Amino acid sequence: MAARIEPLLTVADLAACPDDSNRYELIEGELFVSRAPGIPHQRVLGNLHFAFALYLKENSLGRLVAGAGAIFSDYDAVIPDIVFVRNERWEQVVSGEKFTGAPDIVIEILSAGAENRRRDFLVKRQLYGKYGIEEYWIIDTENQYVLIHRLQGQSLELVARLRDSDDITFPLLPGFHCPAGAIFDLG
Repeated sequence: MAARIEPLLTVADLAACPDDSNRYELIEGELFVSRAPGIPHQRVLGNLHFAFALYLKENSLGRLVAGAGAIFSDYDAVIPDIVFVRNERWEQVVSGEKFTGAPDIVIEILSAGAENRRRDFLVKRQLYGKYGIEEYWIIDTENQYVLIHRLQGQSLELVARLRDSDDITFPLLPGFHCPAGAIFDLG
């Protein structure tokens, strides 16, 4: 990371960002800007959302939200692609229209560009571990694989790299499974 310029930006400073098609995120007081996601990104997001929705319709264990802001501190505000929160934790994690506590699962679908990939692979993984996210998925649409990280202490450690017919499963949602390749089906 580049040297920090003081003072750090805060969540209050985000209000000054233009209302355009860019996404503005704040991590440790540093502003990150990315463009609106492209069609392949959104199609994968739709496939993931559909797989979760089918499971949650039969197993009402929690709530799934796409594209909502998460504010962890005055210096940390991000927009994950998808989050999942168990029902029993919803009230402690959500305040108004934002997540203000650690969701159970955060899913980021990689956007094009080296800077976006670095942010999701390194910076956001460290941020989510710091705030106690139990599981963090990185979906790589270009290479068609899913990386699953689980919390160990304050660090999110890689536990699985899934592709094609590998089943996506996880302890928080017993009985959920989805072939990794199915989420990349853009037909």
